[in-house]
Parts: sequence; structure tokens; C-alpha cells
Amino acid sequence: SPCQRAGGEAAPASAYSSPARSLGDTGITPLSPSHIVNDADPNVSEQQTFLVVVAVDFGTTSSGYAYSFTKEPECIHVMRRWEGGDPGVSNQKTPTTILLTPERKFHSFGYAARDFYHDLDPNEAKQWLYLEKFKMKLHITGDLTMDTDLTAANGKKVKALEIFAYALQYFKEQALKELSDQAGSEFENSDVRWVITVPAIWKQPAKQFMRQAAYQAGLASPENAEQLIIALEPEAASIYCRKLRLHQMIELSKAAVNGYSSSDTVGAGFAQAKEHIRRNRQSRTFLVENVIGEIWSELEEGDKYVVVDSGGGTVDLTVHQIRLPEGHLKELYKATGGPYGSLGVDYEFEKLLCKIFGEDFIEQFKIKRPAAWVDLMIAFESRKRAAAPDRTNPLNITLPFSFIDYYKKFRGHSVEHALRKSNVDFVKWSSQGMLRMSPDAMNALFKPTIDSIIEHLRDLFQKPEVATVKFLFLVGGFAEAPLLQQAVQAAFGDQCRIIIPQDVGLTILKGAVLFGLDPAVIKVRRSPLTYGVGVLNRYVEGKHPPEKLLVKDGTRWCTDVFDKFISADQSVALGELVKRSYTPAKPSQLVIVINIYSSELDDVSFITDPGVKKCGTLRLDLTGTSSAAVPARREIQTLMQFGDTEIKATAVDIATSKSVKVGIDFLNY
Repeated sequence: SPCQRAGGEAAPASAYSSPARSLGDTGITPLSPSHIVNDADPNVSEQQTFLVVVAVDFGTTSSGYAYSFTKEPECIHVMRRWEGGDPGVSNQKTPTTILLTPERKFHSFGYAARDFYHDLDPNEAKQWLYLEKFKMKLHITGDLTMDTDLTAANGKKVKALEIFAYALQYFKEQALKELSDQAGSEFENSDVRWVITVPAIWKQPAKQFMRQAAYQAGLASPENAEQLIIALEPEAASIYCRKLRLHQMIELSKAAVNGYSSSDTVGAGFAQAKEHIRRNRQSRTFLVENVIGEIWSELEEGDKYVVVDSGGGTVDLTVHQIRLPEGHLKELYKATGGPYGSLGVDYEFEKLLCKIFGEDFIEQFKIKRPAAWVDLMIAFESRKRAAAPDRTNPLNITLPFSFIDYYKKFRGHSVEHALRKSNVDFVKWSSQGMLRMSPDAMNALFKPTIDSIIEHLRDLFQKPEVATVKFLFLVGGFAEAPLLQQAVQAAFGDQCRIIIPQDVGLTILKGAVLFGLDPAVIKVRRSPLTYGVGVLNRYVEGKHPPEKLLVKDGTRWCTDVFDKFISADQSVALGELVKRSYTPAKPSQLVIVINIYSSELDDVSFITDPGVKKCGTLRLDLTGTSSAAVPARREIQTLMQFGDTEIKATAVDIATSKSVKVGIDFLNY
């Protein structure tokens, strides 16, 4: 039939059935004048008391946790050292890698997963499911659902939700065990307030996905949602940076002034910082003085600063503004950024290998020798960390024996021959069986990623709100890269002061702990989406499109109207309530259905507009009330409350005080 599309499904009449035509009822219409009241919910202040706050930084390349007892909030403890760390890489965090048995049961996480997988016989390894760097999937999947898959190294698929839940459960067990050992008594999960950090640029479905995974891992439950805070990574960094004293940071712009080249002092500063961290590693306890750091005390009401959070997967740019007296933070400009993390450098290395050895070989090698491929990437990782702008001697990368061996079988000639033939002149074969890369070759691998970051910052600095930024804080794991530091300094050093916390890889983790201890510090965010409900309005000739006209009982209605609660990019205080009042379009109605919609665009008129998505439904049952008690114009009050990643909606029938609640859901519609 003409209605059938390719694929054999019938085409829907429109993406959403209009409220007027569904269920045979006429839906709701705004009570005029519609009022919006913005008031924070009084119940929010009655916080549960927790003994400890545990923050989990679930990173793309590495993860970790830190905690603080609410009795001594100035002490932040970073998790125990991990077994089997890599040489030359600080082990404050563990790689975000997970291993499942051939039966798909959780086996191990982090270094342990990597080592076990590596020791398996290659044929056996193919049965096991090994996953790494899987967090990026949440950023790049446009239509994320609870059923989204991830692909393991052996090509098999697993549910993303399961993997994220396993990882969080692992952190839960590790943290509770460490807390119990330290306290000398069993620590219960109910004693813990959990904080999980996510990139600010993530879309709502990805943020909600993380909360769902945490519920599945047993960190909190929908009934006890306050036990879990989803914190935005740059916000956490911001909170930590406020506390920095001068000896805890490296200021790039100062470095160049004292007659040194900036890379010398930065290098020296980092070497000192690393040594300082290494000496304190045994204690793993950081004192956060209850002061405002010196840099911060220079900021005045209304001053702005940028946090550039560059991690393994994404770069997140957030502009904050200071609000005195308490120094609350206000997000000034909605977070931007993109997939420009240090992973980009790994991809460039992979492209280089494809160029030398052929894409067909690299693809095969990854599938047939997954553990050796992991080895190769670990070897690359430690050399990647040695890249610096002023480096003159080459970087050697050991090729695993099975790479050399498998290549000879695959192609019939040696790796050495391939390198000679490839004309990639800055990569040579050293007699010790290593790939020898010139510093220029390594720097070239960084270039596309760093260029994207600088480009993105340039765009941001063009915005009028951002023109007068005082500081730029460079945080996140990738911020340790001298090449990135130098590029940021060269591009923006004359516009603002560029500051890097010494323990830059742990900045977000520590800030997340501070946030969990005092969630009220973040006061205002930008709403990432426009929210509203579908209503009927009185039809106005000439203003409303004729195809939206619906005549019921002699009244002319315009259907599918998007009645806006809040616009994308509007400032929202956390805990803020927005109220609107509606009345049933038909007084005799017994069930009221209120559909909630969202859009990334600010300018939305109808729920049928492109990009509008349904994200919640409120059904209010009006049966069982005698008509005598009900006023002629019945008022249904609808409230939306904006929390961290959870947005709650409520509808109340004013006449009977009946109410229904729903959480906004981006994954199941």
C-alpha cells in the first residue's frame, strides 16, 4: 500500500498524536492569565545526613574515587594505590577497562582486567569480553536508550547499561571495603552520599543513563534519589580551583615573564609538583584549607573565568561567574566542547600504523590478537606522555613480538621492509626492534586534537559574554600535556591568566567531593533544553495555521500548541519550581493527560515542530469527585522542578488536592 514505507512499517500520521485527538478527550488549555512562579522548593533544604561523601570520576581512559568524612570535610582521601600500575604513569587512577568472562559475568576492572586478559592464551582471549574507553559511546550515540550496545575487543556486543552498572558496582565495593577497613567496622551503603561526574556537554539522555546505571549498581534508588548527585565535571573543577593556594598551581603566563621560556618553567613546575605528589602518595590524604585561595580572592562580583576540562574523551568549556557574598557560581554560558580528548591522539597513532602496515592488517591484528593490540596502545600511552614542545631526541615504541610475527605471516615480508617501503620518513625501525618516532612525528599526532581545542576556545572568546574573562583554568588529564599547555598559552596568554592546578588529573575528583559536602555551592545553571507541555489554545484566525484548527462543541481550538515552561539557555536555579495552571478544555472530562516535551531549540511553537521530543506524561484521574464540589473552572496546577540531572514534574487538581508525579525521561520515549 502507499502508506507502507521501505522496511514494511506503516508511516505514522505525525510524529506525535495531537493532544486533542488522543483518548477522545480534548486535553488542557492554559488558564488565563497563566502565571509563572519561580520559587525554590522548601523541602530541598532538609538534607539527609550521610557519614561520608564518595565521588567517582568515571573517566574515558582512567577512573578513580575519593572520599571525605562529613565530620572532617577538610580532609579528602584519594583511593588506595592500584595493583599493577604502569611504569611512568601515576597510579592515582586505574584504567577504565573491564573484563567479562565468556559467560558475560563480571570478572575484573582496571589494571587487574588488563593483566588477566593479557595473560590469556590468544585463542582463549577471543572468548572473553574486554572493553575499554567505552564511556565515549554515551557522548556519540544520538539515540541513546537503555538497550544501546557496546562492542568488546573480540567484536561481541553487550548492553552498555550492564557494563556501566558493573563498573560503578566495582567502585562501590572498593570504596565500601576501604571505608570499612579504615573505620574498623562495616560501612553500609546507606551511610554514603555518592557523587558521579559527567561532562557538562553531554546531552540529557547520557546524563540520565549514568543515573540509571548507578541505580542498577545499587548506589542509590529512585525512591532515594538524593543519595546520588550527578555533578558536571567543569563545575567540580571550578569548586576545587577556588580553594587553590599559590603553591598548588602553576601559572603559565607568569612563567614566560621571568625571562625563561614558558616550557622550561612549566616542565620544572610539573616536575616539582609530581615529586611533591609522589612524596605525599603514601598518605593519599589532601588537606583542603577552608579558605578562598589567593587567585580567587582577586575575583570580584561579576568576574568571569573559563574552565577548560580536557580529558580522555571530551573537552568541556564552561564559563562561570562569581556571585558574592558567598562566592556562589553561576554558569554564564552553556557548556560547549566536543570529542577532542586525548583519545584523538591515539586515533592519529592508529591511522599512522594503518598508513605503514595497511588498514587490512591492523583491522585483522586487532581482532586476532586483541591482547597484543592493548599492549601496543599501552606502550604508546607512556611515550605519548613524554611528548613535549622542546623535545629533541626520538621516542621509541616497542612493537609486541606477536605484531612482528603476525605481520610476517600476513604479508610475507618483515615489519622493517614495510617501514622502508611506506615512505613515512619520520618513523624508523631501530635495531632493538622498536618504532622510532621523531619528536615532530609525535607532535603531529597531537596537532589535530589540539587544533580543535584551540579553535573551539577561539569561538568561545568571540562571544560578548566571554570577552572579559580574567582566568582560564586548564584541568583534566589531558591538561598535563605540555603541548596542549603551550598551545593554550600561545593563543590566549595575552587575553587572560592561564592556571593549571598541580594535581591536575585529580582536580575533578576532589572538586566532586567538595560538591557532595556542600551541594548548594552551584546556584545557577543554564537549561540545556526548552521544556513545555502540549495544550489547546483558542484558535486565532490569521495567527494559527488552518491545519491545526479543531472544532469541538462549537468552540474553535488550535491543537498541538507547545506551552513553554522554560527556554533552552535560560538560567535555572537548582531546585527551582516553575508553575503553570491549566483547565480541562472540556469540563466533563474524567482523565487529564498532560504530555511533556523538550527541544534543543529555543523557538518552539508546536509539539509537531522538528526536533521536539516527548519526555514525560502526567495522567490525572478526576473520577470519584462529586460534580457539586468541583468549581466550574477546574484548575490543574503543573509544576516542574529542576534538579541536577533529574527533572520532576507534578500535576495537582486544586479542587481535590489529588496529585501525580513523574520524572522526565529521555531514554524510554
